[in-house]
Formats: sequence, C-alpha cells, structure tokens
Amino acid sequence: MPNRWLGLIYLSIWVFCILIRAESLRDPDSNLVNEQTARGKSALKAHDNPEAVAQWQQTGADDGRQSRGIESAHTCLDGKLSDRVAASAVQEALQILQPLQPSRTRFTSFDKTSGLVGTTLYYATKAFVLLFMNGPPKEDYLSPQPDNFTLSKPLAQAVRLLESAAEEKEPDAIFLLAEMSFFGNYTHPRNHKEAFQRYHELASLNGNNSAQHMVGLMYATGVGGAVQRDQAKALTYHTFAAIGDSTRAQMTTAYRHHTGVGAPRNCNEAAYWYKKVADKAIAYSRSGPPGGMLLQKDSYKIADEIGGVYGEGASVVSSGVYANKAGPNSDAHADFDDVLEYLDLMSRKGDLKATFSLGRLHYEGSRTMRRSLKTARAYFMIVARKYWQKDGSIRDEDQNVAKIASKAAGYIGRMFLRGEGMEQSYEKALTWFRRGVANGDALCQYEIGLMHLHGLGVKKDPVLAADYFKQAANQDFASAQVNMGQLFLDQGDISTASRFFDLAARHGHVEAFYHLAEISNNGIGRERSCGMATAYYKMVAEKVESIHSSFDEANRAYDEGDTESALVMYMMAAEQGYESAQANVAYLLDEYKSILSLDSLIPWKRRRSSLLRNAALALIYWTRSAKQSNIDSMVKMGDYYLDGYGIEADMEKAAACYQTAAETHQSAQALWNLGWIHENGLGVEQDFHLAKRFYDEALETNEESYLPVKLSLTKLRIRSSWNTITNGNVKSIQSEPEAKKEWSFNEWISNFLEEPHPYYHGADDDYDEPLPEGIPGEDDGYYDEIDDTVLESLIIVGLAAALAFLVYYRQQRQTNHRREMETQQGNNNNNNNNNDPVQPENDGIPPAERIPGQQADGGFFPPPDDPNFGQWVAGGVGH
Repeated sequence: MPNRWLGLIYLSIWVFCILIRAESLRDPDSNLVNEQTARGKSALKAHDNPEAVAQWQQTGADDGRQSRGIESAHTCLDGKLSDRVAASAVQEALQILQPLQPSRTRFTSFDKTSGLVGTTLYYATKAFVLLFMNGPPKEDYLSPQPDNFTLSKPLAQAVRLLESAAEEKEPDAIFLLAEMSFFGNYTHPRNHKEAFQRYHELASLNGNNSAQHMVGLMYATGVGGAVQRDQAKALTYHTFAAIGDSTRAQMTTAYRHHTGVGAPRNCNEAAYWYKKVADKAIAYSRSGPPGGMLLQKDSYKIADEIGGVYGEGASVVSSGVYANKAGPNSDAHADFDDVLEYLDLMSRKGDLKATFSLGRLHYEGSRTMRRSLKTARAYFMIVARKYWQKDGSIRDEDQNVAKIASKAAGYIGRMFLRGEGMEQSYEKALTWFRRGVANGDALCQYEIGLMHLHGLGVKKDPVLAADYFKQAANQDFASAQVNMGQLFLDQGDISTASRFFDLAARHGHVEAFYHLAEISNNGIGRERSCGMATAYYKMVAEKVESIHSSFDEANRAYDEGDTESALVMYMMAAEQGYESAQANVAYLLDEYKSILSLDSLIPWKRRRSSLLRNAALALIYWTRSAKQSNIDSMVKMGDYYLDGYGIEADMEKAAACYQTAAETHQSAQALWNLGWIHENGLGVEQDFHLAKRFYDEALETNEESYLPVKLSLTKLRIRSSWNTITNGNVKSIQSEPEAKKEWSFNEWISNFLEEPHPYYHGADDDYDEPLPEGIPGEDDGYYDEIDDTVLESLIIVGLAAALAFLVYYRQQRQTNHRREMETQQGNNNNNNNNNDPVQPENDGIPPAERIPGQQADGGFFPPPDDPNFGQWVAGGVGH
C-alpha cells in the first residue's frame, strides 16, 4: 500500500511537470515572455477622438492591446502609402503579428492571492517551483533591454519585414517597431533605446503627434535609461504634440504649465490647454444615449489597498480620523465579495433594500466588478413588483416599500430610456418614470424632465421640464441642479445659475465643474479668475478618463503581476497630472518600504529589474504627489532627504518636509519623525523637551502609535535625565506649568454664570424627566428674540447698581454711627459738669473688669491728654 501511494505521488509530479512544459512550449517565446512579461500596447489610440472612443467602447474591445495596435497601423496606412513595396511589407507583417498574443501560463496567474484556495495554490506553486524547477536568475529579466535574445521565427520574420519598410521611411513600419520595442507588443522584448530612436525618427519625419508625445515622455522620465532626463525638451515635444491635437499631450502640457515643470508657471497657458481637454471631455460626456455617457473611475492608489504607503495604521489613509474603528466582527472589515454575498443573502430573505443595492451595484459596476445590465434589471424588477402589479395598480401601501420601489422604477425607466440591456422605448420609460414621480422620486423627476426638455417621446416643453428639474433639485439631485443652472444661464441670470452649479459641484458633477470653469475663465458675472478656471478645467479633464488616460491598462497589468507594464502606463498618467498615478509610480519605484526587509530570505522572491530601480525618479513623483496635498508622499520626501535616497542627504529639507506634513495634524508618522530628529539634532537644534512634545502629539493624532511613542518617550526620558545629571548642553524635559488665562470682568461674569458649582451638583437629577407638553408661552419665541449681548449688559448694569447701593448703604451706616457717637459724647460731658469734680479713674468700666492696657472708655489707644499719646502717634508703642 505505501508503494502505491508513493507511485501515485511520483506520477502526479510527473504529470504536473509535463503540463508545465506543455504550457511553456505552446508559445515559442514563452521563456522570454515569462521574463519580459511582454504585453501588447499601442500609444496611437482612438483616445485622441471622443467619437472614436464611443465607437471603440461599443465594439466591446475590452482587452484589445494587440487589436488597437493593428487598427492604429491600419489607420495610418489609409491614404499615406507612397511605396507599394513598403506597404505590402507592412501588411504582411501585420498578418504575421496578429496571431502572436502574449501568454501567461496558468501557474503564473497566482501572483495575487485571494481567499484560502488562492493562497494555498499560490504557495504550493512557489514551493513546487522552488523544489523542482529552480535555477539561477537570468540576466534577461534583470535588464529591461537585453543584449542577447532570440526571437521566434514568425516574430523575426515580421520584424525583418518592418525593418525593410522602415528603411524606406515608411511611417507605419517605424511606428510599429517603436511600439513593439517600448511596450513589448506581440511578445517582442522591450528595448527602450531602440524605441526612442524609432519614435524620434518618426517625429522628425512627419511630425506624428503620438511619436512626439512619446519622445516627450521619455525625455521627461528617462525611462529605461534610453535618454537623460531633460524637462525643457520634454515640454517642447509635448507642446508640438499638443498643437497636433494629441489629447494626452495637451493634458501633459497643461499640467507642466500649471505646476512649472520644464518652464515657469503660466496660468493662462495652463488654462488654455486644460480647456482644450475639458471641451473634448464634455463633448464625450454628452455623447451617447440620453443623459450622457456613464463615466467610470479607474484611477486609484494601489498603496491604499494595503492601508497606505506606511501600512495599515501608520499611513494617513488608515489612521486617525480615517482609521477603521469598527470591531473585528463588524462588516466594515469585509471585502467587496463578502459584501456582495451578504447582500445576496439578505435579498433572498426578502430585504428590499439589499435587493435594490445589488441592482445598483450591477448597474454601475466598479473596478472589481464588471457591469451586468441584465442582472441589474432583474433585481430592480423584483423590487418594483413588490409594490406594483402588472397592470400598474398598487400591491402594497407600505411607504417604505413605495420609496424603494420608486427608486427601482427610476433605474428601470432609465434603462428603457437609454436602451441599456434592453430595447430602447420612450413609452415604457415614461410609464416607469410616472410611477416613481407619484412617490416623489428625484431620479424619476429628473429623467421625465429630461424627456420634456428634449422632446423624447413627449412634446417638447422646457417650462414643464424646468418644473420637474426644480422638484428634483430641491431633493439635492446633482444632475437636476445642473440643468436648472443651464436654464438660468440661458436667461442671463448668472448669480442663480452659479448657485445651482455650486450645489451640483459638491457631488462632483462634471458638467457643474465645466460651467464654473467657463464662468471663471470668461469673467461672466464676476471678475475673471485664471487660477479658479484652471482648477475647474483640470477637474473636468481628470474626471473623463476614457479619452486620454491609461489607468485601465495599468490596473489590469498590475493585477496580473506585470509590474513593469503597469509602471509605464501609470507613468503616462502621472505626466498628465493625475495625483493617484504619481503616487502609484513612486510606490512601485520605492525600494525602501521597510528597514528590516525579508525579501532576501524568501527563496522565490525575484530581483527587481533595473526599470524598477530608480530612486531619483521615485523622489520626483513623491514630490509631485506631495504638491497635490498627499501627506504620506510629503513624509516620504522627508525620508528620501533624510537617508539620501536618490539625492544627496539634506537634513534641513527632511525636517521641512516633516514639519509641513505635521502641520496638517493628520500624520502621526510625521510628528514622530519630527520628535526623532529633534531628539538627535538632525537638521535642527537638539532639544529633548521639544522632541517630547512631538511624540505626545503623535500619540494624540493616532492612538495606534501608542507602543512606538511610549518606547521613544522612555528612551528620551533616560537621555534627558542623563543630560541633566551631567549638565549637558541640550535642553532637557521640563514640566510645563498650566497657563492661566487672564479674564476680563465681562468674561469673569459670563464664566461665573455658566460654570457649574459644587452646590448645584445633583440639582438637575430631579428634573431628568421631560417637561409636560403645552407649557404656556413655550412657542411664543420670546426668549429667542433676546440677544445674548443684551442679556450680559443687563446683568452688568444690575451688578453695578447693586454695588452702588451697597456703597451708599455703608456710608449711611457710618454717618449714623458717627452721629450716635457725637450725641453720646455730648451727654457724657454734660454729666461731668453736673456731678462732683472728683470721679473714679475709669469712668464706665470698673478697674477690676478691664483688660490690661484697656482705657476707661473701653478703647486700647491712649487719649490725647495721656502722657503715652505722643509715643503712640510716633509709632513708639512698646518702647
């Protein structure tokens, strides 16, 4: 029996090896593909034309890296071939290249782990490769442009055909060779120097704007070491490409003028080029079905998936006010698949909110889930049927059901109006919208207003449309607010229109930003503001990613584990000014994520290619990201200056970066770093007391920094104590006295009245129960009309009057007492004159009852006729 099991194990290993070998031999260039992860990609896309983008999306060319390159070449071929031989060579090469697709074996697809099964397969594959298929690292992977490589026969034949045509100055052949060398199309290995030469040749030959844009990109980044970075030349080539109507180049040129890269900052130039892109963006947004194109956001920061640049709890995006403070059993920690599973479970139990949420998720889609209009419609219909019967009569009078059903009706009508997932029908759309309007749904009000505005299946009536828009706008529906703003703008009411645009801009509506940009740029109803216009135009351009960005290809490459292709595509978006792309490029290039790196201990951890080892370029993108208010990027800048990564170490600049990040009071990492550099005197004066302040502030900013802060404070106190004992020159930790505020008389009175006093403690315990309703005068608003300042003035006047009364009363008492004393003294004198001249020594108080030193009249001071009176006056009492 043990021999059988052993034989089965050996047989399984043998079959496994054969499968891997067969998968590798399926493509003659598989070894090269595995190391170079060749990808098909074309820079000359339909993205420079909004109409072409719409057509491209409708064709469903989702992956299309190879096909877009072929279509681009065919586009260049039309009407441009002057040499029949070169033209036929390019055609023949395209036919050979078309079947060559980059392949990834099924065993290399587990670069990203997800769940128990994915994690198990990932580590099982790595262990198998480590034990049975391990070998020394190949230099081809370590260099992005290997000197020695072997092309497959079909690829070599196509390259020879293209090179022969390129010698005849055939533009399409030059362009294809450049694309293959830069992006690794059709399994061709990357060679950035060769790509630069081809792009430069094509740009000089006929001014091809795509080639000019790529030359500018390579001058700006120095990618692959093909050319030294030169920002001035980069701006020059980008400007020529922008003049040639390249949308990507226009976006890049605008950003460079906006931030002053390669030239001084020029707001007017930035606004001019951003407006070019914004006009195309709005044209694309308004195209397509009624209501415009659905804009999907593909840009995101890959570091946020793991809690930020510094990890969970240490980065700004996952700490402080942004920390996920839910319990371990809360659904706040669940991933997207878990949320879908939970919603599906609740939907099966009859929860209409969960059913509607599922429909909306499938309708809108996301980065991790493709749109499914058929599934969305099914969920919306389930919700709608809970409230309406087939003939439109109401099934359930529950207002909660009515509200959710009306929202579902809005989406069903929208799908009929736009022809999404079903045949377009204005009549059915109007039916569903009217059902939702009956219950006051904002989406239905907006959509039915849109139908009346443009006459879609109903009579065109702008006045009636405005009524519907107003109802939806009152419910804070952004699209309706934009349409209201447009109607007022057409009537010349700039103030009211701007107010509606501002309301819609709070929700990030692209049309609202565009109108605000136009108003600011042209100075309509207000003074022209170039800076405001540029900012709005930039927002519009960045929101419509489909016409110029490369995020879709970059995200796909990163998810597949092709870091080099992802880096290049993120770099193109970063040059256009996307902050998220700049952070992504810097993060991919960052080799200093941890001081105690364990990469060297992991046997299957491959070395980074030279394309990913560029600390100077990483610092550039950290800097650009930080300038767009990325706090973690600012802290990263400080790290690079502190340790000299990619630049000469500069402690003062590092301290300035940390100080700038710390002033936001959001980065505990920046505050801790400030404490550390003040503790050690790096770039600043050594100060233990100030270091303690920063450590304390770091703990106040982020509670999760408790352990490192407490350890740092312990060490700091030991150093401070030793510094005090040895009389060191560093300022030691000192106890800080509590600052007492000097109050004015008005503030003292106010605080006296507002401050709870000990004798009031517990006085309100008997009044916790609510007061009975119907208190006389409770709704008359009398007390609301009394101003606080008037009340304070009355209190002050009353206190002053009381004080004056007390002073007056005291004076009266003193006057009456003096009169009584004078009357009593007069009576005593009369008695002395009427009685015998010989009187007792102490008239009034007998001598036996006197206290030592007491006079006969009860006083202790000597009378004027006493011999001791002079000494008492001179202060000589007791002498």
